[in-house]
Amino acid sequence: MTDESSRTVISAKGLTRTYQLGDSEVIGISQIDLDIAAGELVVLKGNSGSGKSTLLSLLAGLDRPTGGELMVARHDLNHASDIQLTQFRRQVVGMVFQSFNLLPTLNALENVCLPALLAGKSLVETRPKAMELLRWLEIEDRLHHLPAQLSGGEMQRTAIARALINDPAIILADEPTGNLDSRNGQIVMDLLAELNRKWNRTVLIATHSTLADQMASVRMGLKDGMITSFA
Repeated sequence: MTDESSRTVISAKGLTRTYQLGDSEVIGISQIDLDIAAGELVVLKGNSGSGKSTLLSLLAGLDRPTGGELMVARHDLNHASDIQLTQFRRQVVGMVFQSFNLLPTLNALENVCLPALLAGKSLVETRPKAMELLRWLEIEDRLHHLPAQLSGGEMQRTAIARALINDPAIILADEPTGNLDSRNGQIVMDLLAELNRKWNRTVLIATHSTLADQMASVRMGLKDGMITSFA
């Protein structure tokens, strides 16, 4: 393993996120210690409420820890400003969601281009790259279709292209096959594995599905906000 591939890209120590619900404190995740090397494909398993989505939200800079330390790609997410977190989300991580999260008034190509335009890149440089990604994902014939005109599998492949448009080092996928049938679910998992193997992206997949189990280089279990297994 090369120095680059063995470099720790995600490091958490005592990572905790709690939520206040009236007079009660709800634990999202509690005292998690975690080191993930660059280039791993991590499959994160656990029942609903186990803390999978909370952990991914923290890793994506969408939420802030209430305790512990968190470094992602050399970014200290505990002490980052709101502006720094916005830049981190645009440049370092790409997110793939169960619900696709495509803007309904933009076509597939426009949805893919949007994160790059928000990051200050020009349409002239962004559009060809977006088209290349959509060709790779075999939906180039759907460039000008709105999300409502796409199948579930086509929407998720569009969402993967959108997650890749800014060349993120890390892909975070939260139940990416949750709204797909088994055939399209397998296609999406195969694409995420290809991103890991051929494009050397670090990929974390939170899922109930077993489709990615054989592809994982790391398997991690969560229960009640704590790590129960790591191999």
